[in-house]
Amino acid sequence: MTGALDLLGFGPAGWGLPLLKATGMTLAAAVCGFGLGAVFGICGAALKLSRRGGLRLVGQAYTTLFRGVPEILVIYLFYFGGSIALTAALNLGGFPGFFSLPSFVIGVLAIGIVSGAYQTEAFRAAFLRLDRGQLEAAAACGMPPALRLRRIVAPQTLRFALPALGNIWQSVVKETSLLSVIGLTELLRQAGIAAGSTRQPLLFYGVAALVFLTIGKVTGAVLSGLERRLARPWSR
Repeated sequence: MTGALDLLGFGPAGWGLPLLKATGMTLAAAVCGFGLGAVFGICGAALKLSRRGGLRLVGQAYTTLFRGVPEILVIYLFYFGGSIALTAALNLGGFPGFFSLPSFVIGVLAIGIVSGAYQTEAFRAAFLRLDRGQLEAAAACGMPPALRLRRIVAPQTLRFALPALGNIWQSVVKETSLLSVIGLTELLRQAGIAAGSTRQPLLFYGVAALVFLTIGKVTGAVLSGLERRLARPWSR
């Protein structure tokens, strides 16, 4: 009977390498999705902070929609709807057949747009915490808007938003497990394949849980350290 260490090893009967690759896929999807979400979040915060009512309405609609719809439904909509839209566009351009985006791209887009809705609120709330006196003093001294953004707005907004962004990151890591429904071989899907092949579900799902916990613990420690560092902006 094959032992647990053999099943988790890198030998002929081991699932170590596939699980390691799947862990890398999970991290890649989480990092890319969170980074794309930051772009959406900054744009969404700018819309919600705009002086124009129409732009604020667009920002409000974005956050309301993607914070209120289940993540797995967004993934399905992107997977099926994206394939239909891409196929229709290419067919109109003279390219017959069916076309679809890779599962990884679809997963990153779905995670990015959902996490961006939450990051929008994090960046908006952080911006509202800025000391308006600093901005007024910088403007009075003739500091250009781009320089104010780089030296005052961006660093302090990141500092205030970081605790919320840390929580969003933890959610993004867990949301990558939903990407198995569109065929992406991330950690949970690979654990399921190994469990089905070896009839050892407790072993492989337990390993997957430990890996997710380890990722959360390590990245949480990194973010906590960064948060403490940014809380002492003038220290050396």
